[in-house]
Amino acid sequence: MRKKLTDKGERDLKLINRAIETGDPKAYAELMKLYRDPLYFMIYEKISDQDVAKDLTIESLGKAFKKLHLYKPDFTFSTWLFTVARNHCIDYLRKKKLPTFSIDKMMVNDDGRKSNFDLESKDPNPEQILMKKQRVKILRRIVDQLKPKYRDLVKLRYFKEYSYEEVAQELDLPLGTVKAQLHRSRDQLFKIMSGVKDNI
Repeated sequence: MRKKLTDKGERDLKLINRAIETGDPKAYAELMKLYRDPLYFMIYEKISDQDVAKDLTIESLGKAFKKLHLYKPDFTFSTWLFTVARNHCIDYLRKKKLPTFSIDKMMVNDDGRKSNFDLESKDPNPEQILMKKQRVKILRRIVDQLKPKYRDLVKLRYFKEYSYEEVAQELDLPLGTVKAQLHRSRDQLFKIMSGVKDNI
């Protein structure tokens, strides 16, 4: 006996049956209209590139529509569709072999303390890359809470991976000032992270 669906689930199932049985383009268009934006925002959150996210959204919908006959109403269509999209994102990342973001050194204080924001991984799989990108986004939000003079230093040093000398040259600051302010910025980061690390 088929699991009872919600009104939303019944609506989706009717559209799916129309699409499969009659090839009704309006049914496909309605499904696309319903799920294009939610899919885009989910993908953009993981990819952080608007143009790529738009492409992956359309490609994911195309893949799902080709496999529509495989959908079983044992769970919601949105759950199935988002799974297709997530797998497509993972395939994209695997093919692109995106470089990993190494900021573990930023999270080590002078006394050797290390935060729970360790992003280092010698051989990350695509799912780990997705998780890492999510953590990087959170770290960027944390860095944005720093005072402007610290924020610019941190972004140059740890996100763009400038050397101390390059940071000093870019900001027209003495090398000693750069090192001292980076030291203070790390302390500030640890204080900020102590309030958000449970959400990672």
